Amino acid sequence: MSENQHTKELSQGLRGGEDLYLLWVNELVKDFSLRGGGFLGLKEERLRAVDGVSFDVKKGETFGLVGESGCGKSTIARCILQLTKPTAGEVYLDGTNLIELEYKELQAFRRRMQIVFQDPYSSLDPRMTIKSAVEEPLIVHKLGEKQERMDRVEQILFQVGITPDQLERKPHEFSGGQRQRIGIARSLILEPDLVILDEPVSALDVSIQAQILNLLKKIQRRRELTYLFIIHDLIVAEYFCDRLAVLYLGAVMELANRDTLFHKPLHPYTITLLSAVPIPDPASKLKKKQIILKGDPEIAVDRPVGCRFQPRCPVGNDRELCKAEEPALAELEPGHWVSCHYPGELSLTD
Repeated sequence: MSENQHTKELSQGLRGGEDLYLLWVNELVKDFSLRGGGFLGLKEERLRAVDGVSFDVKKGETFGLVGESGCGKSTIARCILQLTKPTAGEVYLDGTNLIELEYKELQAFRRRMQIVFQDPYSSLDPRMTIKSAVEEPLIVHKLGEKQERMDRVEQILFQVGITPDQLERKPHEFSGGQRQRIGIARSLILEPDLVILDEPVSALDVSIQAQILNLLKKIQRRRELTYLFIIHDLIVAEYFCDRLAVLYLGAVMELANRDTLFHKPLHPYTITLLSAVPIPDPASKLKKKQIILKGDPEIAVDRPVGCRFQPRCPVGNDRELCKAEEPALAELEPGHWVSCHYPGELSLTD
């Protein structure tokens, strides 16, 4: 089977019924130029941050992107929003390829896609009142008269827990949790279909994290929203996500629904990540294997052939096949995709 045929079949398998899916990412690639490009005779070096990533997101679900720092999660989000132009691949929102759109067409689609950032303080203009900050997207997209905009702002802020007497305050007058609520309101003011949550609770205290996650779930049910959730905390991911893709060095290692991924993982990298999750029950903790990875992810300009996880993999570290050939992302069970030559050999329990 040719590479193009394999890609087509894989994409069709991931995509499923088109009416069920809001977002479809197909063979997404993003390279960054590090230096050179012919300037002063230097050879151009390019880093591949995202390497052929494919996944789809069903309407109304929460799809998680999980992995270590530097695995490409946020770059994928920026490519989906077209804040960064992909080097190759396709990004479809409700059947329209965003990469092919002209600027004016893309602006209209951006109303349907919004993002909540990790640091709510840096995403808010410190000089603007909260009322003005939340109103700004409506002004940019020329939606409503002034009174209509004000009514809409007050309504959405009230829904996230900000009272009318706080509207004239500025970001520094709020706590971290309150600022994140404001960031959520700002992302919802345009009534989007897709909201990308880029580590939205990682900068907050644990008790506040639970409040924000519960608020996001409540809003999702009320507005029938679709979430793409970028997260490194597997405990939060298990609580919040319906399906997940595990990324390593810009590629999908494993993709499955929540129960399958957390209770029947097959990829050594997924199993290694789960082994590091703390367990409060001492009896269960004794049964769980502790797997320590050696070294750090090798973010190389010219990545060697073979499996990208092989240098750190407890299963494939000394295997010739893993050194010589990169495994394809294959569906081993319905809805369970794994990129590994020896899936299931590593166990999470002793």
